[in-house]
Amino acid sequence: MSCPACFQGSIHEGQPRGKDIKLHGLDAYVTEPADGRQAKAIIVIIPDVFGWEFVNSRLLADTYADKGDYKVYLPDFMNGHPAPIWMLERLVAANETGNYLMKAYHMVCVICGFVPFMMRNNIGKSFPVVKGFFEQLRKEEGATLPIGAAGFCWGGKHAILLAQGAEIDGKPLIDAGFTGHPSFLDLPGDIEKVTIPISIAVGDKDNQIKAPHLPKIKELLEGKPEGAKGDIRVYEDATHGFALRAALDMEDLAKKAAEAEDQCISWFNARFNLGS
Repeated sequence: MSCPACFQGSIHEGQPRGKDIKLHGLDAYVTEPADGRQAKAIIVIIPDVFGWEFVNSRLLADTYADKGDYKVYLPDFMNGHPAPIWMLERLVAANETGNYLMKAYHMVCVICGFVPFMMRNNIGKSFPVVKGFFEQLRKEEGATLPIGAAGFCWGGKHAILLAQGAEIDGKPLIDAGFTGHPSFLDLPGDIEKVTIPISIAVGDKDNQIKAPHLPKIKELLEGKPEGAKGDIRVYEDATHGFALRAALDMEDLAKKAAEAEDQCISWFNARFNLGS
């Protein structure tokens, strides 16, 4: 399996307050600033492998909306075929059991969930769907509001591809990007091609972006021309998935997840000239 950590983590508790809509041909969750405040920008979350209905992603969308005064969309870029949530439970069970036969059983179950997911959602198939959504968004709401893409894990690759300068009618599809622990990257090539400002949050224990790559990524992002400079923040002792699937009952992990939220919001506010 290319990314076992992509399927690990905790399910958060809470009740999302947004609503489900149809937008540009896709199902989508949408949430806006509380108390009727005017949205100052649009953020589109490109989710991890668990897709648009995953409660963690919806709760994060609500947080972004409230902290940043954004309208936040969380579309179904997987056309109804995310990784099943039970994969989280199977990996926990595989890690906890001391019985090798049971460990093997749980891992076979996980592989049986992983293979169909990747067949349906490999980047070559999914990115045209993502790109098409952003093209329509830019032509409509995004004609008057800045657009940011926030991608996690599987979605992080898409955010970085969007930051490589995709346009419609001479306008970039996004004005800035953020990604938490992106997966499936071609390094350093994917970063070398970036032309739109992007910020990366990654743990120093991430199994998808290994520690030896981090200095080069930092050098490439900070060495971009003015208007395209990016940054990377490395979170000590954080593993893949920490920004979205951290166990919030563990104080240190919850703190890192909250800091990644703030990193994202501060980044977009600065790029969109919205203040702190």
